[in-house]
Amino acid sequence: MSPSPDSLTATEAAAELGISVTTLYAYVSRGLLSSSPDAQGKHRRYDAREVRRLARRKEDGKRAGKVAQKVLDWGVPVLESSITLVADGRLLYRGRDAMELARTESLEDIAALLWECSAARIADAPPVPLGAAQWAAWLKLWGDSTPLDRALVLLPAAAAQMPRVWALGRDAQLDNACAVMRLLAAAMISAAPSNAPLHRQLASAWQVRNRQQAALLRAALVACADHELNASTFTVRCITSTGTHLFGAVAGGLAALAGPRHGGETMRIAALFEEASRAADLDRYLATRLSRDEHGAQGPVLSGFGHPLYPQGDPRARLLLELLRECAPARSPLGEVQALARAVRDTTGAEPTVDFALAAIERVLGLPVGAAFTLFAVGRVVGWIAHAMEQARDGGLIRPRARYVGES
Repeated sequence: MSPSPDSLTATEAAAELGISVTTLYAYVSRGLLSSSPDAQGKHRRYDAREVRRLARRKEDGKRAGKVAQKVLDWGVPVLESSITLVADGRLLYRGRDAMELARTESLEDIAALLWECSAARIADAPPVPLGAAQWAAWLKLWGDSTPLDRALVLLPAAAAQMPRVWALGRDAQLDNACAVMRLLAAAMISAAPSNAPLHRQLASAWQVRNRQQAALLRAALVACADHELNASTFTVRCITSTGTHLFGAVAGGLAALAGPRHGGETMRIAALFEEASRAADLDRYLATRLSRDEHGAQGPVLSGFGHPLYPQGDPRARLLLELLRECAPARSPLGEVQALARAVRDTTGAEPTVDFALAAIERVLGLPVGAAFTLFAVGRVVGWIAHAMEQARDGGLIRPRARYVGES
């Protein structure tokens, strides 16, 4: 059987793109291209249309220069940043391994690292300049809302009561950053703003008294602190580039994070856990789910599995699931969670993502509904603020160009 004219060999695809075969393989590992085995299963073939589309976009980028810098999904740079690097299966915060940091450091320590200030500067930041009675009244009014809805309402409300000090100097920026970080957490857990370490605030709100489990919450916050230019972080940078104050930028990031293809995926994974726990035959259940769920370039896509930037598995999920195993209650759904991860791995080869790990923490520790998303959001606000600071220093307006493909 001859190869399809619509597919290319590795050598042909590399020639079309003007790159080496080694670079072509790197493009595949980063999710920029897909490949499939040939009829004999000995070599990989590349979709000709996909290769030529990528080649056109590369040419567009060269022609546009710095005005429109090679904007592609999953991996081609769109902005320069010195905050976070995702490469070779690792996540680095300003050059330091984020998973090593997650084992020992607090979210406030990571804020100090990403915001380039001292930990003492964050610990000693003045209390949130907002009346306690006003905040308590708002919490009472919105107490029955979800953590997300409550935060989306209370952050703008708080901003209206506070001075707009984002552009007035480094000290003012740091005070504002600390206020936003603490107000977001307070809104999501329905508590008064506090300068106490955020993992302890969450542990107290969720009645987590076990020291190892509280340390797991701390590690989860650190693991979620930043992940380069994901959708919510890019949203924050775009909003910041217009000159909007930090509260507005963070509210925009929070709205983007809530989408079911971003941090809101934790809700879908919670539903997956529930369905799988009721299935009489887990393998049959998964086969049914995979047959009707979305398919990506590499095959079936199941919520919580397979991250394009980590072909060998998400290191954040590995760490958090390891720590969860060490502190899970004696009677908990940990076995069900592990069985589901094994079954998906055996069926698809896909490894759990950080979203899966956060939803597993919520389920195994018996945390309130939505706790996984809260962990994600409270951790990620630190990265959003770091990117807002970096974007404010840059001073440019983010305004990419569109490539028109409609009727002439």
